[in-house]
Amino acid sequence: MLTQNLESIIILIVLIVSGIGAFIIGLIYFFVSRNRVEDRLDRYMGIDQDFPSKRSDIRSDQFSQIRSQVNTSLSLFSSQSMTLKLLSAGWPISDTEFYLVRLAVTALAFVIGWLISGSIVGGIILALFIYFVPGILLTRGIYQRRKKFSSQLVDVLVLIRGAVRSGYSLLQSLEVVVNEMPSPAAEEFNRVLREVQLGLPLSEALMNLDRRMEDEDLHLVVAAININIQSGGNLTVMLNVVTNTIRDRAQLMSEVRSLTSYARYAGYLLSFLPLITAVIVFFVNPTYFTKSLQNVATQLIFIAAAIGVLIGNIWLRQIIKIEV
Repeated sequence: MLTQNLESIIILIVLIVSGIGAFIIGLIYFFVSRNRVEDRLDRYMGIDQDFPSKRSDIRSDQFSQIRSQVNTSLSLFSSQSMTLKLLSAGWPISDTEFYLVRLAVTALAFVIGWLISGSIVGGIILALFIYFVPGILLTRGIYQRRKKFSSQLVDVLVLIRGAVRSGYSLLQSLEVVVNEMPSPAAEEFNRVLREVQLGLPLSEALMNLDRRMEDEDLHLVVAAININIQSGGNLTVMLNVVTNTIRDRAQLMSEVRSLTSYARYAGYLLSFLPLITAVIVFFVNPTYFTKSLQNVATQLIFIAAAIGVLIGNIWLRQIIKIEV
């Protein structure tokens, strides 16, 4: 009886989520189809078609209005920390849209897992796995973008130092960085300039950049620039000292990474070895796991083993993580 009630509740949740997703898709399709009808009417009415960019701008404005309405109606679920993470990763979506995508994908994974395995447990397992995938991708995107920004920081400082030495102000030097550097450095310093143009002090805009990137070298640069803004002094000399310091830290970090490379790859091997072994056993004997997966207790054991491997991988990463 309890199992039937649980199945009914889960089916109801899936239907509600599917209904919300269908409603959103229907709204988008409504506006798109309406634009297609207008295009056909304009063609037969002889309206000039030499301005496709204007029509595309109207469509983009309508799509932006839909996004704005969805974000406004679901602003209760908005999170400042998630917004900061999305900005750090450079994803052009809001936190509310991220939650909606995660919910829709998780519900779809539950239905697919249920249909494939024929049991609710299979659907729950796949849904739990898919639920963490967007967060993992977001974390990976943040890490890659911050790493790329960190590798560009020395070049950014060289550009700023050269511009200041040529007689540019600090804000004009940041404009040089925006024009000369690739992404993500150009995007981040462009956001700093926009915040300053909107009335935010330069020191606070740089602190916002520091919170988005969370880089130790950038923290040193921001602290030095803010001290120079408040106390004055030779900005060129200060930037020269900071640049040399960051170069020395980068050289030391490269040596540390080379010394801990064996431990990192050992952690990867220990993490993926059970999965590789299971794949080999499956290809050698495809019916080996058939009876095991039909038992709920065995399925829970597999889940516990996967969680243990994940915790072990995180633990190994923390052990080899060295602060410089």
